Amino acid sequence: MNHYIYLARHGEQQDAEHGLSDGPLSARGRRQAALLADRLSGVPMDVAHFSPLQPASETAEVFATRLPALRLEPSALLFDTIPSGPSDGMPPAYEPFFGSVTEAEIEAGSAQMADAVAEYLAPRRGECHELLITHNSVVSWLVREALGAPAWRWMSLTQAHCALTVIAQRPGRPWTLLSYNDLGHIPVEDRTGLAGALAL
Repeated sequence: MNHYIYLARHGEQQDAEHGLSDGPLSARGRRQAALLADRLSGVPMDVAHFSPLQPASETAEVFATRLPALRLEPSALLFDTIPSGPSDGMPPAYEPFFGSVTEAEIEAGSAQMADAVAEYLAPRRGECHELLITHNSVVSWLVREALGAPAWRWMSLTQAHCALTVIAQRPGRPWTLLSYNDLGHIPVEDRTGLAGALAL
């Protein structure tokens, strides 16, 4: 049977412009979460796994008010993280990103993502639909993993707030990217998390 994973970055935070990884959702972030919940209302999901950090947990709470039958499960595997360090083939343009990142952060992030892959991309029995509410780096890593791309490629993938990315696997087949960074449910004026024309 088919296994579907719906990947969502949390809604916009109040202090998003300061680059903080934690903090409450803005009013727009709550609207984004409600619109995504409505978009997924027809999907037969019974569980949403979410990062315990505040923007993701508040996004999950909005889902709970719109989809009361949805079971919410926090997961430390979905914390914001640095999934990997510099690797072979990585363009020099990405090197400055790692200037303030420690080896300990990279090791912890790599271990976390290895566990997340083992947990969420493992085969399921029967038809399965799972929602993961998390952070940009985690969505990027899971998409990269599903496509078998080089480790550094997570850095080239960016999700808007409450955009919808869907990966799926059929028995005996590799993971397939069904949709990526879909913003069709969010009006242009409420789209955040991507720069310039990419948000249109």
